[in-house]
Amino acid sequence: MIEANNLLRQYNLFAADYEKKALEVLRSGWYILGKEVEGFEKEWAEYIGTKYAVGVASGLDSLWIAFRLLGIHQGDDVIVCSNAYIACVMGITINGGNPIFVEPDEYDNIDADKIEAALTPNTKAILAVHLYGQSCDMTKIMDIAHRHNLKVVEDCSQSHGNRWHGQRVGSFGDVGCFSFYPTKGCGAFGDAGCITTNSEELARNFKIFRNYGSEKHYHNIVVGANSRLDEIQAGLLRVKLTHLDAFNAERQRIADHYMAGIKNPLVQLPKLRPGADSSWHQFVIHTSKRDALQQYLLDHEIKTLIHYPIPPHLSDAYAYLGKHRGDYPIAERYADEVLSLPMYNGMTEVEQETVIETINSFKG
Repeated sequence: MIEANNLLRQYNLFAADYEKKALEVLRSGWYILGKEVEGFEKEWAEYIGTKYAVGVASGLDSLWIAFRLLGIHQGDDVIVCSNAYIACVMGITINGGNPIFVEPDEYDNIDADKIEAALTPNTKAILAVHLYGQSCDMTKIMDIAHRHNLKVVEDCSQSHGNRWHGQRVGSFGDVGCFSFYPTKGCGAFGDAGCITTNSEELARNFKIFRNYGSEKHYHNIVVGANSRLDEIQAGLLRVKLTHLDAFNAERQRIADHYMAGIKNPLVQLPKLRPGADSSWHQFVIHTSKRDALQQYLLDHEIKTLIHYPIPPHLSDAYAYLGKHRGDYPIAERYADEVLSLPMYNGMTEVEQETVIETINSFKG
């Protein structure tokens, strides 16, 4: 069976390094907000190209805390793509904000040309979600934000290390939000997240907020949260970071193999936006025969995933928004036709070729 993802393969590539670091942290006797977190924050900020990085407990925490400290509250509107993962929307609504959905473009990310038409008098921010490992058009998004005095939050949870015109995502907006869920490019071995920014004030406030609103022990400045990146995860992420560019290069080779080999008129291959590269968090094809193809692949012992089968506006969680099927037809169509092929570090060429040959033999 070819898995949709295989985390053990990546672990085995550098198992000795991970185990050495884990033992080092365990034997240090210091497990929360210590030298590993400080080291990772410095190294991640340098890698992304920002002045600061602040570790938090998860990707969702990075989003809702970012919006909270940027001043998004009840009644504020935030632009977000209609095909985003639901956690992106939760980051807005946890703070009482209203998601204003904008349809995706042919690159599966928000269509920047449609953002201005969606702005309202209450719009305070744009959430740029770099879905599947490819950058949004940050040139247009930042131009819109500057002209309308809007905050920009980048969700880089699926985009660790990729660039827009040579600049790494997570360094354009006021804030970059990262998930280090194990399946991500620089995945932890549990839940973990991070916020990047060039603002010294924001970085300080994020650090205070994540630790019960306290900068000094037992002196609480604000009502904060318990959202601390722990020492073991930070240490393991420091190891992963040293290999991230190599991981991304390997995924690029797998993507190149798929792009050159898959030749089925029923399948639309992913498109790369001019000016962007991709970290290939997912290799997402489109097909009107999605369900049949997914079953066909499974019958041939190839597992796939759907990212994502239900657009946020049609989820039960957001029924209160009053949206209906047909409100965002592009996102709804994408939800019915996207399929994520197996993509992971350590995937063999034989496995890749098996996926390619099986897809090419699919007749619908």
